[in-house]
Amino acid sequence: MEKLGLNQIRQMFRDFYVSKGHYAAGSASLIPKNDKSLLIINSGMAPLKPYFAGVETPPSKRMTTCQKCIRTGDIDNVGITSRHGTFFEMLGNFSFGDYFKEESLHWGWEFITEHLKMPVDRIWATVYQDDDQAVEIWKKIGVPEERIVRLGKEDNFWEIGLGPCGPCSEIYFDRGEEYGCGKPDCKPGCDCDRYLEFWNHVFTQFSKEEDGSYSDLEHPNIDTGMGLERMACIMQGVDSIFDVDTIRHILNGVVEKSGVKYEDGAAKTDVSIRIITDHLRSMVFMIADGIIPSNEGRGYVLRRLIRRAARHGKILGIEGKFLVELSNRVIEVSGEAYPELVEKKDYIQKIISVEEEKFASTIDQGTSIILEYVEELKKENKTVLEGEKVFKLYDTFGFPLELTEEILAEAGCTADVDGFNVNMKKQKEMARAGRKSTEEEAWKEAEAAVNVPETVFTGYTETEDEAKVLAIYIDGKEAQTAETYQNAVVYLDKTPFYAEGGGQASDNGIMSTDKCCAKVTAVEKSQGIFAHKVLIEGGSLSKGDTVSCGVNVFKRNATARNHTATHLLQKALREVVGAHVEQAGSSVNENTLRFDFTHFEGVTPEQLAQVELLVNERITEFLPVTTAETSMKEAQEMGAMALFGEKYGDKVRVVNCGDFSIELCGGTHVANTGQIGVFKIVSEAGVASGVRRIEAVTGTGVLLKAMEAEETVKQIAENLKSNPAAVVQKSASIVEELKDTKKELEDFKKAAMGSEVDDMVKEAKDIGGVKLVTKEFKDYNINDLRNLSDDIKAQHKGIVMVFATVNGPKVTFLVSITDDLLAKGLHAGNMIKQIAAACGGGGGGKADMAQAGAKDPTKISAAFKVAEELLS
Repeated sequence: MEKLGLNQIRQMFRDFYVSKGHYAAGSASLIPKNDKSLLIINSGMAPLKPYFAGVETPPSKRMTTCQKCIRTGDIDNVGITSRHGTFFEMLGNFSFGDYFKEESLHWGWEFITEHLKMPVDRIWATVYQDDDQAVEIWKKIGVPEERIVRLGKEDNFWEIGLGPCGPCSEIYFDRGEEYGCGKPDCKPGCDCDRYLEFWNHVFTQFSKEEDGSYSDLEHPNIDTGMGLERMACIMQGVDSIFDVDTIRHILNGVVEKSGVKYEDGAAKTDVSIRIITDHLRSMVFMIADGIIPSNEGRGYVLRRLIRRAARHGKILGIEGKFLVELSNRVIEVSGEAYPELVEKKDYIQKIISVEEEKFASTIDQGTSIILEYVEELKKENKTVLEGEKVFKLYDTFGFPLELTEEILAEAGCTADVDGFNVNMKKQKEMARAGRKSTEEEAWKEAEAAVNVPETVFTGYTETEDEAKVLAIYIDGKEAQTAETYQNAVVYLDKTPFYAEGGGQASDNGIMSTDKCCAKVTAVEKSQGIFAHKVLIEGGSLSKGDTVSCGVNVFKRNATARNHTATHLLQKALREVVGAHVEQAGSSVNENTLRFDFTHFEGVTPEQLAQVELLVNERITEFLPVTTAETSMKEAQEMGAMALFGEKYGDKVRVVNCGDFSIELCGGTHVANTGQIGVFKIVSEAGVASGVRRIEAVTGTGVLLKAMEAEETVKQIAENLKSNPAAVVQKSASIVEELKDTKKELEDFKKAAMGSEVDDMVKEAKDIGGVKLVTKEFKDYNINDLRNLSDDIKAQHKGIVMVFATVNGPKVTFLVSITDDLLAKGLHAGNMIKQIAAACGGGGGGKADMAQAGAKDPTKISAAFKVAEELLS
């Protein structure tokens, strides 16, 4: 067999099926589309389920794909075995009611024997025990009957619950007797390692009915799956996926970075090397598809993989962050097939860097605490760590439960998972309670005593209405009447006042009778009961009164403008910044809107301008804003997005802004996007790790901001002693003057440094035939030191330079070595670690040049002394 690379096999498979009339689709995202049954795509056919189910029309009745997949079910075996991995690629060809068994098996045989040139005498096939048709096709192809194995339903029949199902035929490769069990009847289906299954052809020809019977499908389908990494193992003659060319390239990077030898599974450290290798592939592909680290769902899987890899780096002795550097190797070997890895390289590495940095600050402390717990358990002759302590590790140190379990397992202990879950539930309940202010809690106390039915909300269509007073509370106690100047909480049978919720501020307005006027200052709701906070401005209000309610229309309309604009903003961000953007919080009132969203870097000015333009385009299109109540299932099928913090029942309210934005929302909105007027972004900033915030204004709020800006320009002009029209030119000339002054200073600094070069070399210490130059500088930057070392290298040989520059309380070291000394084994990266350590710092770099940061400027002379000792 020809030794084919993994990327080569992928391309050959694609080209072959294109030649057979198949449409070659790109890999779907790892995030399932409209499929709540999956957390992450885990098979080649998973993204194609709507085509098989007939819900969507495929682009062609014949398709071929190479699908990215993630499976974490066997994560505990990753690294321990040679075949388990969390990330893999699945090659597949599919027929949606077009060809069937005959073509599927014939083409499969043609590809593996004529294109991959696999030896025909080492190919076996298994079929479902009752599938005589498949047996006859294999015999016609030329496979001897003794190499066709009939297996039962458990092995060769595919079905999941009710609906489409059918028999399958798997293709095996005979690896040779040396891998076998020695039994005379050894063949596919045996538990030994001799026969390796690499391609499954599923013939979806039946439908399983509720009574357990099977009916024939009118249009049978073909669904095949070939593990690319497994096929690469066969074609490259290796036993482990970690020895496949592309994966080995990543593994070699881990070995180089750690300095630990890889012994093909023989050494204990091999497990850590393999785990890092595998998890690097997974994290890069997951982030590229828009998954970001979090404590739930897909984000939790990603966080677990990154932190697990980081921890195993520590086990190997790798100091500092290293995953970003090694992620380059994943992009190198997979970037051509998956260009999104190259396009999103900076974004991918930013997320990895942030997550690794967060974990690095706690991993040592957390691990040491676990080991302390283990010692305590051993002293008490126990092996189970109580749930409260497991939760503390999660809550305080960010240790995923599984990571704690893994560290405990290495010490022969386990975690009390049930206890952990109890503490997790308790914390969530406390967090929910903690989100309420003291004032809100007082309201809640009043609510608890109120025995009233749910309030009917009429505010979607009415801003004025009449209602009956059901209860009044003053200072948390029920009252019959509220008098002038008293604050009270009033409960009505119905109300037009919107209660705070979903990020939208409540309405305010007036509540009145012929003998009372009350100002409604805020409205809250709980369990469907609206609590109106009022100030009695005149007269008295009593239980049983009928009141006229009037909403402050100016505030309502201004708030509605901002709320609808928030919907447009979210959709625009997803289109411009990326589909990974999800709402992480919002606040909407009559003055401004605030939108928090998931994103790991600042949105560029260019992107903000695009977002702003896109929102304003939708405003000027005067899109109709419509609302409808429907079921949650129907809303999901429509593609409606759920909003942060909302609680949804069986019936949900869907808000459509034309065809541009569809969201689940209980707030109030304009009737037409044109009523928003205009949209202007005021600021964009980070508010938490992985969360950005945009603040914006609409309508008259934009006019107010323009007036503020005009006043600011006026004040700047006065400070610059210029008129407002010339302020740009005036400020530009000042900047140019500053640049010229800075350049003069830099030139002066360079000249001063250059004049010292000869003196420094003359004063160098000769240690074993090597000249050591040491020099301390004040307020120089690292580039200044690099330039100085380059100047010395250009004129001299046999020199090791150790420079330190002090900037405030910090020290930066540079070690630079002339090329002729590298052959003698001198290494700047190795030297600087020990040199910087003398000042309480650390760093690294290449053999010829390295840099490091440190904290104690008073010990620079001690650091220079370390350099002398290293050379001597």
